[in-house]
Amino acid sequence: MFWKDKRVLVTGGAGFLGSHLVRKLKENGCQNIFVPSRDKFDLREKQHIIRVYEEAHPDIVIHLAAKVGGIGANARFPGEFFYDNLIMGIQVMEYARTHNVKKFVAIGTSCAYPKFSRLPFKEDNLWNGYPEETNAPYGLAKRMLLVQAQAYRNQYGLNAIYLLPANLYGPGDNFHPEYSHVIPAIIRKCLEAKENNQDKLVLWGSGKPTREFLYVEDCAEAICLAAERYDKSEPINIGSGLEISIKDLVKLVVELIGFKGKVAWDKTKPDGQPRRWLDISKAKKEFGFEAKTSLRQGLKKTIDWYRENYYRLK
Repeated sequence: MFWKDKRVLVTGGAGFLGSHLVRKLKENGCQNIFVPSRDKFDLREKQHIIRVYEEAHPDIVIHLAAKVGGIGANARFPGEFFYDNLIMGIQVMEYARTHNVKKFVAIGTSCAYPKFSRLPFKEDNLWNGYPEETNAPYGLAKRMLLVQAQAYRNQYGLNAIYLLPANLYGPGDNFHPEYSHVIPAIIRKCLEAKENNQDKLVLWGSGKPTREFLYVEDCAEAICLAAERYDKSEPINIGSGLEISIKDLVKLVVELIGFKGKVAWDKTKPDGQPRRWLDISKAKKEFGFEAKTSLRQGLKKTIDWYRENYYRLK
Protein backbone atom coordinates (compact mmCIF):
# COMPACT_ATOMS: atom_id res chain seq x y z
CA MET A 1 0.00 0.00 0.00
CA PHE A 2 3.06 2.30 0.22
CA TRP A 3 2.77 3.49 -3.38
CA LYS A 4 -1.02 3.79 -3.69
CA ASP A 5 -1.33 7.47 -2.74
CA LYS A 6 2.15 8.61 -3.87
CA ARG A 7 2.78 11.01 -6.75
CA VAL A 8 6.03 9.81 -8.33
CA LEU A 9 8.27 11.58 -10.83
CA VAL A 10 10.56 9.22 -12.75
CA THR A 11 13.11 11.07 -14.87
CA GLY A 12 14.31 8.79 -17.65
CA GLY A 13 11.14 6.76 -17.16
CA ALA A 14 10.85 5.97 -20.86
CA GLY A 15 14.39 4.58 -21.03
CA PHE A 16 15.83 1.13 -20.48
CA LEU A 17 15.78 0.94 -16.67
CA GLY A 18 13.00 3.52 -16.44
CA SER A 19 10.46 1.52 -18.43
CA HIS A 20 11.01 -1.51 -16.18
CA LEU A 21 10.79 0.65 -13.07
CA VAL A 22 7.54 2.29 -14.17
CA ARG A 23 6.05 -1.14 -14.80
CA LYS A 24 7.20 -2.32 -11.35
CA LEU A 25 5.72 0.77 -9.68
CA LYS A 26 2.37 0.08 -11.35
CA GLU A 27 2.52 -3.56 -10.20
CA ASN A 28 3.11 -2.25 -6.67
CA GLY A 29 -0.04 -0.12 -6.82
CA CYS A 30 1.33 3.28 -7.82
CA GLN A 31 -1.42 5.15 -9.67
CA ASN A 32 0.21 8.52 -10.28
CA ILE A 33 3.50 8.36 -12.21
CA PHE A 34 4.85 11.29 -14.21
CA VAL A 35 7.44 10.55 -16.89
CA PRO A 36 8.83 13.68 -18.59
CA SER A 37 9.25 13.02 -22.31
CA ARG A 38 12.42 14.07 -24.11
CA ASP A 39 10.57 15.98 -26.78
CA LYS A 40 8.83 18.20 -24.19
CA PHE A 41 11.44 18.49 -21.45
CA ASP A 42 15.20 18.96 -21.71
CA LEU A 43 16.41 18.21 -18.20
CA ARG A 44 19.61 20.16 -18.80
CA GLU A 45 17.51 23.34 -18.90
CA LYS A 46 16.35 25.04 -15.70
CA GLN A 47 12.98 26.21 -17.02
CA HIS A 48 12.14 22.75 -18.33
CA ILE A 49 12.82 21.22 -14.91
CA ILE A 50 10.66 23.83 -13.22
CA ARG A 51 7.82 22.95 -15.62
CA VAL A 52 8.24 19.26 -14.78
CA TYR A 53 7.77 19.95 -11.09
CA GLU A 54 4.83 22.27 -11.71
CA GLU A 55 3.09 19.57 -13.74
CA ALA A 56 4.04 16.54 -11.63
CA HIS A 57 3.76 17.88 -8.04
CA PRO A 58 5.69 14.78 -6.89
CA ASP A 59 5.99 13.31 -3.42
CA ILE A 60 8.88 11.12 -4.56
CA VAL A 61 11.45 11.73 -7.31
CA ILE A 62 13.44 8.85 -8.79
CA HIS A 63 16.19 10.34 -10.93
CA LEU A 64 17.24 7.88 -13.64
CA ALA A 65 17.77 10.24 -16.57
CA ALA A 66 21.37 10.03 -17.77
CA LYS A 67 23.59 10.13 -20.81
CA VAL A 68 25.10 6.64 -20.92
CA GLY A 69 27.19 4.49 -23.24
CA GLY A 70 29.97 1.94 -23.48
CA ILE A 71 33.73 2.47 -23.40
CA GLY A 72 33.83 3.82 -26.95
CA ALA A 73 31.13 6.43 -26.39
CA ASN A 74 32.64 7.53 -23.07
CA ALA A 75 36.06 7.96 -24.67
CA ARG A 76 34.64 9.88 -27.63
CA PHE A 77 32.30 12.25 -25.75
CA PRO A 78 33.80 12.78 -22.27
CA GLY A 79 32.68 16.41 -22.07
CA GLU A 80 29.08 15.57 -22.89
CA PHE A 81 29.03 12.65 -20.46
CA PHE A 82 30.34 14.93 -17.71
CA TYR A 83 28.23 18.02 -18.37
CA ASP A 84 24.90 16.41 -19.24
CA ASN A 85 24.89 14.07 -16.26
CA LEU A 86 26.14 16.66 -13.79
CA ILE A 87 23.82 19.49 -14.84
CA MET A 88 20.76 17.21 -14.91
CA GLY A 89 21.43 15.78 -11.48
CA ILE A 90 22.27 19.08 -9.81
CA GLN A 91 19.18 20.86 -11.08
CA VAL A 92 16.68 18.03 -10.69
CA MET A 93 17.72 17.65 -7.04
CA GLU A 94 17.80 21.42 -6.42
CA TYR A 95 14.21 21.86 -7.59
CA ALA A 96 13.13 18.78 -5.65
CA ARG A 97 14.28 20.70 -2.58
CA THR A 98 12.48 23.92 -3.48
CA HIS A 99 9.27 22.00 -4.28
CA ASN A 100 9.30 20.20 -0.90
CA VAL A 101 9.66 16.69 -2.30
CA LYS A 102 9.40 14.12 0.49
CA LYS A 103 12.01 11.74 -0.92
CA PHE A 104 14.65 11.86 -3.65
CA VAL A 105 16.19 8.66 -5.02
CA ALA A 106 19.45 9.31 -6.90
CA ILE A 107 20.82 6.55 -9.12
CA GLY A 108 24.60 6.51 -9.31
CA THR A 109 26.90 4.04 -11.06
CA SER A 110 29.55 1.50 -10.18
CA CYS A 111 31.77 3.43 -12.63
CA ALA A 112 32.14 5.97 -9.82
CA TYR A 113 34.39 3.59 -7.84
CA PRO A 114 38.18 4.01 -8.03
CA LYS A 115 39.96 2.20 -10.86
CA PHE A 116 41.82 0.08 -8.33
CA SER A 117 39.82 -0.68 -5.22
CA ARG A 118 39.77 -3.47 -2.66
CA LEU A 119 37.37 -6.24 -3.73
CA PRO A 120 34.48 -6.53 -3.40
CA PHE A 121 33.81 -2.78 -3.65
CA LYS A 122 32.45 -1.51 -0.34
CA GLU A 123 30.53 1.75 -0.18
CA ASP A 124 33.11 3.15 2.28
CA ASN A 125 35.81 2.88 -0.42
CA LEU A 126 34.06 5.10 -2.96
CA TRP A 127 36.41 8.04 -2.30
CA ASN A 128 39.68 6.11 -2.11
CA GLY A 129 40.89 6.90 -5.65
CA TYR A 130 40.13 8.15 -9.15
CA PRO A 131 37.78 6.21 -11.46
CA GLU A 132 38.99 4.32 -14.54
CA GLU A 133 40.01 6.97 -17.05
CA THR A 134 37.60 6.23 -19.91
CA ASN A 135 34.61 6.32 -17.54
CA ALA A 136 35.90 9.00 -15.16
CA PRO A 137 33.91 12.03 -16.45
CA TYR A 138 30.67 10.05 -16.27
CA GLY A 139 31.54 8.35 -12.98
CA LEU A 140 32.57 11.58 -11.27
CA ALA A 141 29.49 13.45 -12.49
CA LYS A 142 27.34 10.73 -10.94
CA ARG A 143 29.49 10.63 -7.80
CA MET A 144 28.72 14.31 -7.24
CA LEU A 145 25.05 13.41 -6.79
CA LEU A 146 26.07 11.69 -3.55
CA VAL A 147 27.83 14.84 -2.37
CA GLN A 148 24.76 16.91 -3.20
CA ALA A 149 22.37 14.43 -1.59
CA GLN A 150 24.32 14.41 1.67
CA ALA A 151 24.79 18.19 1.66
CA TYR A 152 21.09 18.79 1.05
CA ARG A 153 20.13 16.35 3.78
CA ASN A 154 22.42 18.16 6.23
CA GLN A 155 21.38 21.71 5.35
CA TYR A 156 17.79 21.41 4.12
CA GLY A 157 16.56 18.12 5.54
CA LEU A 158 15.95 16.63 2.08
CA ASN A 159 15.45 12.87 2.39
CA ALA A 160 17.79 11.96 -0.45
CA ILE A 161 19.21 8.46 -0.90
CA TYR A 162 21.88 7.26 -3.32
CA LEU A 163 22.08 3.85 -5.02
CA LEU A 164 25.04 2.36 -6.93
CA PRO A 165 23.85 -0.33 -9.39
CA ALA A 166 26.14 -2.84 -11.05
CA ASN A 167 26.22 -3.07 -14.87
CA LEU A 168 22.63 -3.50 -16.01
CA TYR A 169 21.33 -5.66 -18.87
CA GLY A 170 18.06 -7.14 -20.05
CA PRO A 171 15.17 -6.78 -22.52
CA GLY A 172 14.88 -3.28 -23.94
CA ASP A 173 18.59 -2.51 -23.60
CA ASN A 174 20.40 -0.29 -26.10
CA PHE A 175 21.94 -2.44 -28.86
CA HIS A 176 23.34 0.47 -30.88
CA PRO A 177 26.78 -0.51 -32.27
CA GLU A 178 28.42 2.67 -30.96
CA TYR A 179 26.57 3.44 -27.72
CA SER A 180 25.73 0.05 -26.23
CA HIS A 181 27.24 -1.45 -23.09
CA VAL A 182 29.16 -4.71 -23.00
CA ILE A 183 26.36 -7.33 -22.90
CA PRO A 184 24.17 -5.91 -25.71
CA ALA A 185 27.31 -5.23 -27.78
CA ILE A 186 28.43 -8.85 -27.44
CA ILE A 187 24.96 -10.24 -28.14
CA ARG A 188 24.56 -8.12 -31.27
CA LYS A 189 27.99 -9.00 -32.65
CA CYS A 190 27.54 -12.69 -31.90
CA LEU A 191 24.10 -12.92 -33.52
CA GLU A 192 25.29 -11.02 -36.61
CA ALA A 193 28.34 -13.28 -36.89
CA LYS A 194 26.11 -16.35 -36.74
CA GLU A 195 23.57 -15.00 -39.24
CA ASN A 196 26.33 -14.00 -41.66
CA ASN A 197 28.07 -17.39 -41.31
CA GLN A 198 31.28 -15.73 -40.14
CA ASP A 199 34.04 -18.03 -38.90
CA LYS A 200 35.40 -15.43 -36.48
CA LEU A 201 33.94 -13.03 -33.91
CA VAL A 202 36.20 -10.07 -33.06
CA LEU A 203 35.64 -8.34 -29.72
CA TRP A 204 37.28 -5.40 -27.94
CA GLY A 205 40.11 -5.77 -25.44
CA SER A 206 41.67 -8.86 -23.92
CA GLY A 207 38.64 -10.44 -22.25
CA LYS A 208 40.48 -10.44 -18.89
CA PRO A 209 38.55 -7.70 -17.02
CA THR A 210 35.74 -8.77 -14.74
CA ARG A 211 32.31 -7.25 -14.22
CA GLU A 212 29.23 -7.75 -12.12
CA PHE A 213 25.93 -7.74 -13.99
CA LEU A 214 22.44 -7.11 -12.66
CA TYR A 215 19.27 -8.00 -14.53
CA VAL A 216 17.22 -4.86 -15.12
CA GLU A 217 14.02 -6.16 -13.50
CA ASP A 218 15.97 -6.98 -10.34
CA CYS A 219 17.34 -3.44 -10.31
CA ALA A 220 13.82 -2.02 -10.63
CA GLU A 221 12.76 -4.12 -7.64
CA ALA A 222 15.75 -2.85 -5.64
CA ILE A 223 14.89 0.78 -6.37
CA CYS A 224 11.30 0.26 -5.22
CA LEU A 225 12.44 -1.42 -2.00
CA ALA A 226 14.97 1.33 -1.27
CA ALA A 227 12.40 4.05 -1.90
CA GLU A 228 10.03 2.33 0.53
CA ARG A 229 12.42 1.30 3.29
CA TYR A 230 15.73 3.20 3.18
CA ASP A 231 16.13 6.70 4.60
CA LYS A 232 19.83 7.11 5.36
CA SER A 233 22.58 9.25 3.84
CA GLU A 234 25.10 6.48 3.15
CA PRO A 235 25.29 5.10 -0.42
CA ILE A 236 24.09 1.55 -1.12
CA ASN A 237 25.42 -0.93 -3.70
CA ILE A 238 22.84 -2.77 -5.82
CA GLY A 239 24.10 -5.92 -7.52
CA SER A 240 23.96 -9.66 -8.03
CA GLY A 241 27.11 -10.52 -6.07
CA LEU A 242 28.57 -12.46 -9.02
CA GLU A 243 31.88 -11.46 -10.63
CA ILE A 244 32.59 -12.86 -14.10
CA SER A 245 35.36 -12.23 -16.62
CA ILE A 246 34.40 -10.81 -20.00
CA LYS A 247 35.95 -13.91 -21.58
CA ASP A 248 33.68 -16.22 -19.59
CA LEU A 249 30.69 -13.98 -20.31
CA VAL A 250 31.40 -14.30 -24.04
CA LYS A 251 31.59 -18.09 -23.73
CA LEU A 252 28.15 -18.10 -22.16
CA VAL A 253 26.64 -15.82 -24.83
CA VAL A 254 28.26 -17.88 -27.62
CA GLU A 255 26.79 -21.05 -26.11
CA LEU A 256 23.29 -19.58 -25.77
CA ILE A 257 23.31 -18.19 -29.32
CA GLY A 258 24.94 -21.23 -30.88
CA PHE A 259 27.80 -19.48 -32.66
CA LYS A 260 30.33 -22.08 -33.83
CA GLY A 261 33.19 -19.87 -34.98
CA LYS A 262 36.32 -18.63 -33.26
CA VAL A 263 36.39 -15.72 -30.80
CA ALA A 264 39.27 -13.27 -31.34
CA TRP A 265 40.28 -10.32 -29.15
CA ASP A 266 41.34 -6.94 -30.51
CA LYS A 267 43.87 -5.92 -27.86
CA THR A 268 44.40 -2.51 -29.46
CA LYS A 269 41.03 -1.57 -27.96
CA PRO A 270 40.72 -0.57 -24.27
CA ASP A 271 39.67 -2.99 -21.54
CA GLY A 272 38.27 -0.41 -19.14
CA GLN A 273 38.40 -1.00 -15.39
CA PRO A 274 40.34 -4.19 -14.54
CA ARG A 275 37.78 -5.60 -12.09
CA ARG A 276 34.35 -4.56 -10.85
CA TRP A 277 32.53 -6.48 -8.12
CA LEU A 278 30.26 -5.00 -5.45
CA ASP A 279 29.74 -5.86 -1.81
CA ILE A 280 25.94 -6.17 -1.74
CA SER A 281 25.48 -7.07 1.93
CA LYS A 282 24.24 -3.61 2.89
CA ALA A 283 21.27 -3.70 0.49
CA LYS A 284 20.11 -7.01 1.98
CA LYS A 285 20.53 -5.74 5.53
CA GLU A 286 18.92 -2.31 5.04
CA PHE A 287 15.95 -3.12 2.79
CA GLY A 288 15.96 -6.84 2.08
CA PHE A 289 17.10 -6.82 -1.54
CA GLU A 290 18.55 -9.93 -3.19
CA ALA A 291 18.79 -10.42 -6.96
CA LYS A 292 16.55 -13.23 -8.22
CA THR A 293 17.68 -13.69 -11.83
CA SER A 294 20.76 -15.78 -12.65
CA LEU A 295 23.10 -14.54 -15.36
CA ARG A 296 22.20 -17.45 -17.64
CA GLN A 297 18.46 -16.81 -17.23
CA GLY A 298 18.87 -13.10 -17.78
CA LEU A 299 21.05 -13.51 -20.84
CA LYS A 300 18.58 -15.94 -22.40
CA LYS A 301 15.71 -13.49 -21.86
CA THR A 302 17.79 -10.65 -23.31
CA ILE A 303 18.86 -12.68 -26.36
CA ASP A 304 15.28 -13.80 -26.98
CA TRP A 305 14.04 -10.20 -26.75
CA TYR A 306 16.68 -8.98 -29.18
CA ARG A 307 15.94 -11.77 -31.64
CA GLU A 308 12.24 -10.90 -31.58
CA ASN A 309 12.95 -7.20 -32.09
CA TYR A 310 16.07 -7.52 -34.25
CA TYR A 311 14.73 -6.42 -37.60
CA ARG A 312 12.74 -3.58 -36.08
CA LEU A 313 15.86 -2.34 -34.28
CA LYS A 314 17.97 -2.55 -37.43
